[in-house]
Amino acid sequence: MRRVHAFGDDALGDLDAVGLADAIRAGSVGRADVVEAAIARTEAVNPALNGLAYNGFERARQAARGGAADGVFSAVPTFVKDNVDVAGQPTMRGTDAWTPQNASADGDFTRVFLATGLTSLGKTQMSEFGFSAAAEHPRLGPVRNPWDTDRTAGASSSGSGAFVAAGVVPIAHANDGGGSIRIPAACNGLVGLKPSRGRLPVDAELRRMPVGIVANGVVTRSVRDTAAFYAEAERIWPNQKLAPVGHVTRPGRRRLTIAVVTRSVLRESSPQVRELTLKSAALLEELGHRVEQIDPPVPASFVDDFVLYWGFLALTQVRAGRRFFGDTFDRTRLDALTLGLDRHAGRNLHRLPLAIVRLRRLRRHTARVFRTYDAVLTPTLGHETPEVGYLAPTDYRQVMDRLTDWVAFTPLQNVTGEPAISLPLTQSTDGMPVGMMLTADLGHEALLLELAYELEEARPWARIQDPG
Repeated sequence: MRRVHAFGDDALGDLDAVGLADAIRAGSVGRADVVEAAIARTEAVNPALNGLAYNGFERARQAARGGAADGVFSAVPTFVKDNVDVAGQPTMRGTDAWTPQNASADGDFTRVFLATGLTSLGKTQMSEFGFSAAAEHPRLGPVRNPWDTDRTAGASSSGSGAFVAAGVVPIAHANDGGGSIRIPAACNGLVGLKPSRGRLPVDAELRRMPVGIVANGVVTRSVRDTAAFYAEAERIWPNQKLAPVGHVTRPGRRRLTIAVVTRSVLRESSPQVRELTLKSAALLEELGHRVEQIDPPVPASFVDDFVLYWGFLALTQVRAGRRFFGDTFDRTRLDALTLGLDRHAGRNLHRLPLAIVRLRRLRRHTARVFRTYDAVLTPTLGHETPEVGYLAPTDYRQVMDRLTDWVAFTPLQNVTGEPAISLPLTQSTDGMPVGMMLTADLGHEALLLELAYELEEARPWARIQDPG
């Protein structure tokens, strides 16, 4: 294993975002100093990790000199994933299939994200259009895991996950249409909460989707950073249709009834991941929660329906590429996964309407579960983090088979809209993080954060900078 990180004795130290914001307000470190430290850390690890999509360093320096925005994270450095618009920067969505042009304005989510006070250093790399759980573009190169650079960093929020885990920044934007907050969180030893549908804004094109599967959020190294972000974002952009998250600062007192699922719709998780999940369930029992093992709560048709819907999203990008991205769009530069999904959808469009109906009805299945249980525990992923190349988008059928095997638990909550959090509770025998996922009913992020605080206290997770 080759471990890479940037933690050191500079203005960032090993502080999380809340700690860094407190230090900046107290005058212990300067705004410009933390930005320069984050830039230096990016330059130190990016050659090994390949997480940077766009360099916005000079703009960040100007923001630090001019006085950062107000907010709980004022002047804390961060990155934005390269599939939302940031004014004056290109949005390339993990591909090089067209000539980039700078966005004229911030996207709807970007405005909320930066209003928390964060200072963006640029954009992070992702898989092409976010379709794969590993960023391994044939020309842009793979994004590597800082815990072991021979392994994938997960995706699609791969660069954000790699940089937060490596200590470049304490918090970064991620979004999730099939697991893309939780997958890199699990691979890189981070906290990743996919919020309830509608908790945070999404850009206009995503609001028009037949099934609103995409949610914005962040990846962090601590539960309190994630909790503080959602409290601040809710202050800026409240959604009155959802129960408020509030400012969650400690474990909850109520003992919960928690279901445990180790088997996906298709198959059982790997022996090691199953064992680690059951150990996590035993920890919950030790903490006083009631735990019961149940079968997967969704029909077997779910996988085929989701893949077809995923293909439909690819089809819209590929066949309307020039309208979306301009005359320089060249579909021959797209990777084999994107093109394979496009072909799959094109051949099966007659099945799409019924697939969408079934996907929209999935919430009925999970709502029944939450009438009995407060939360559901599963592994975040079906097996251990694979090596770079395992999910390379070269052969469509092979990579799709491998994806549906690995990404077995996360897509469900994108369809139902329920919140789910990946926590770095466990490690494999070779020292790699293995994420555990907890899901709650719609609008119950506060319950997940309280439970996450409790687990973080009971079993503090491994840090990449720790010896051994």
